[in-house]
Amino acid sequence: MRAQSARHAITDPGGRPMPALEDFATWEPLLRLVRDGLDGPSGRASGFVGQGSWSVPVPRPAPVPGRASLVSDMQEEWDAVELVRDALGDAEEVSFVVDFEEDGRTVLRLIDPRPAAEKAIGNAGPGALVLIKGAVPEPWRRLPEPAPDASPAPTADAALLERTLRERLPDAIGATGEEIAAAEARLGVPLPEELRALYRVTRGRFDDLNGDYEAMTAYAIAVRSELLPLDELYIADPESRPAPWRFAAGAAVVTRPDDAVQGVVGSPGWIAFADNGGGDRYAIDLTPGPKGRLGQVILLSHEEYIGAEHIADSLTDMVVHDRRSAWVPSRERPRAVAHVNRVSLPSVEAAAHPDLEVLHLGVWEDEPLGLAPVFGCPRLRTLTAYPGTLADPLEITRLEHLEYLALPAADWRVLLDADAVPRTLLAAGFESYEDDPLVLASLANELLALFERPLITETVLEGVLERRR
Repeated sequence: MRAQSARHAITDPGGRPMPALEDFATWEPLLRLVRDGLDGPSGRASGFVGQGSWSVPVPRPAPVPGRASLVSDMQEEWDAVELVRDALGDAEEVSFVVDFEEDGRTVLRLIDPRPAAEKAIGNAGPGALVLIKGAVPEPWRRLPEPAPDASPAPTADAALLERTLRERLPDAIGATGEEIAAAEARLGVPLPEELRALYRVTRGRFDDLNGDYEAMTAYAIAVRSELLPLDELYIADPESRPAPWRFAAGAAVVTRPDDAVQGVVGSPGWIAFADNGGGDRYAIDLTPGPKGRLGQVILLSHEEYIGAEHIADSLTDMVVHDRRSAWVPSRERPRAVAHVNRVSLPSVEAAAHPDLEVLHLGVWEDEPLGLAPVFGCPRLRTLTAYPGTLADPLEITRLEHLEYLALPAADWRVLLDADAVPRTLLAAGFESYEDDPLVLASLANELLALFERPLITETVLEGVLERRR
């Protein structure tokens, strides 16, 4: 789609004109800064602007020694980016590629990967392509193994927990039986006795404290966490823990015989009830690992997509005794995920194993690698390969169970020209950090067309940038 610079009648709630994303004038201040960063009077640049972050190739002043950078240090960039962000509306971000000519003529391309491509991370090219609508990576389809023989820890004592909390929080407002029953009906699972006891003492609503910060702190100390209100309890299932395909496809569910927590993404038996103050969630675990306890407390890190940390054998241990886990996870690297590169595994042969699910071919300084050693791996579902690592991209056709494939542009070109793109794929990605974003967008559209998915769209804006005086 080609669009010329034009004003649009968009206003804010107060009736003031708002910038339009597809108006060249909205972009002019930012484009001038980008052009100033070029080595010459013409050239190409790319980047993105999002609601939460941006990456634009503009020159910045050197930081002032002895203090952190301030908005005022980059005020011109900040103002130019804010103009674009104001025009985003409901969109999360926009990627762009811009070509500058010596005479000032400028062609700006806005790239919209939605709905079949995820946003890229840190560049203007497309992210992972979702080739089958609604598809999720294999770990997100895995449920925990049943734990019919699991039993609560001997330390679990709902009565002791309730008495202790009433002593610590004598003025707390507890949840009624009806409120607890409503939460159980919403969640579709009965709350463990310890969790019921906790909420009978305090329902976790900090508005009950009228904004008293010291009281909030005292509550957090008493409960050893930042308690979620009863009506905000949730099941920490896989859907509650979304991840980009690029990372999710590289994960694997591994639970060892001596694990206290199952290595799944989420579970219908994980009841998230509190925060640790740093964005990580505490949960009661009703589907423990082989060495775990029914009702143990686990921690789901906001920086990880899979698995959880064992915190305590019971809520009583955590809150009353302030006793933390002595369980130490195994340091053995699972065979399900293999990295072949100059510092990890030395060959594809070393990665081959019946349990292999994910194979990453990374920075490599030797001869390109053949895939023959993993042809017979029955569970191999993810392959990623850096540029120059594959001796023959067409060997990929011998991998019969691939769900996710990430390749550089040149290798995708080989597969597309040979009509050899695996039709088992659920998603595809690019390992092409130096490739032109427009080349990647074009390749992406060829792949999306093969699977009859919506294409990436491009809006072209043209204008003339006068030289600074």
